[in-house]
Amino acid sequence: MASFYPVLQLGDPTALRDFLVQEFGFVVTFDSGWYVSLRAGNYELGLVKAGHLTISAKAEVTSTGFRLNLEVADVDALYQKMIVEGGHTELLGLRTEEFGQRHFIVEAPGGVLIDVITRTAPI
Repeated sequence: MASFYPVLQLGDPTALRDFLVQEFGFVVTFDSGWYVSLRAGNYELGLVKAGHLTISAKAEVTSTGFRLNLEVADVDALYQKMIVEGGHTELLGLRTEEFGQRHFIVEAPGGVLIDVITRTAPI
């Protein structure tokens, strides 16, 4: 296998592209308007416009109930930037879990949920 990465089908892949670039520093490596390839370090994520001609008619659904877990160095700083100052929709408030993570969940464009996480020592 040469590569492996998820691809989300969305009504508007450019809205999620812009969100991930602005809020998490993803880099756009390819963008045709209907397909976007993003990279963050060694990680890649594809976004495709639902209903595009390259997708089977049987698979023309948008991604739903999907959550991306993004581990970051300072979850508190991102919470301040995104929720307190940025006004993004918070779905789970910032909290520390006994199993060893501090996190919050934010709603991204297209209904994608992003769980922003910093690992901590278990309580």
